[in-house]
Amino acid sequence: MLADQLDFVIGVDSHSDRHALCVLAASGEIVGEQELPADAAGYRQALRLAERQAPRRRLWAIEGTGCYGAGLARFLAGHGERLREVERPLRTGSRGRLKSDPLDALRAARLLLSGQPLAQPRRGKQREALRALLTTREGAVAVRRAGLCQLRSLLVLLPEPRRGQLRGLTRGRLLTRCANLRPRPGAGQLLALRSLARRILAADQEAAELEREISQHVRRIAPALLDQHGIGPITAAQLLISWSHRGRIRNEAAFARLASAAPIPASSGNRSRHRLDRGGDRQLNRALHTIILARRKHDPTTIAYIDRRQQEGKTPREAIRCLKRYLARSLYRLPEATPSTA
Repeated sequence: MLADQLDFVIGVDSHSDRHALCVLAASGEIVGEQELPADAAGYRQALRLAERQAPRRRLWAIEGTGCYGAGLARFLAGHGERLREVERPLRTGSRGRLKSDPLDALRAARLLLSGQPLAQPRRGKQREALRALLTTREGAVAVRRAGLCQLRSLLVLLPEPRRGQLRGLTRGRLLTRCANLRPRPGAGQLLALRSLARRILAADQEAAELEREISQHVRRIAPALLDQHGIGPITAAQLLISWSHRGRIRNEAAFARLASAAPIPASSGNRSRHRLDRGGDRQLNRALHTIILARRKHDPTTIAYIDRRQQEGKTPREAIRCLKRYLARSLYRLPEATPSTA
């Protein structure tokens, strides 16, 4: 067990401005506590505190390594420190409201000493760049989607003959026509149409530019992903973001659990079956589902597999659940075997 190989554990409760640290001996004794600023000077003080109060085998348990604790995690990893990620506690019930930053830091350290398996923090400049690009593109796609819904709603209320001129157009021609409108003063509906069309076109252009950049990043990191049937730059980027780096996820079974693709027993009475997992990384599960939908239409192997499973008595949902498990296994092995993802 990992806790048996340690002399000290340092728990960290991270916030935007300050971090609370608690140094715990392997016996459970509190060695020291301190609050430090969440900046470069504070990170150096945290490392000096660890070297002074936890001089031997130590491990950091940090809350929020993907958010407020990201800077500290990157700093410590750059100095050769060993890290684990701790989930933030749920603030529910009367006991959940009783908390302080030092208590949260102590809880993080004790959670690691309890032997509960904790994940390594995600890291890597390429992974962070992909995450930023993907998140920004999702925002542009959301703006485009909302603008199209508003545009279609406005078209319903337009008076004739303008409504008849626009309602039968394709989306591209409709946006071009609306973006080139020249409304007279006081023509509020036409002004709104033009504004929405220009907003949609700008968001469309932004999303396409970001997708090209995402594709270039993916080709540099793991080009083998894009060679797989049904995998595009967006789904490949999400796979790399969730996977992060080699060695973070211990095996393909853990990756399947993270992707919500592991079978969950749901037997009752005389019926023995498994169900879909509702936990894990939902964005990663969404990427797997998108890949399966694409392969289900065009990949003969996938079509034959789903047909065979249905002939065995499984529902389409159960067949897709089984297929997700096999897909998670194969996709986990690709970046693990790619030298550029080390």
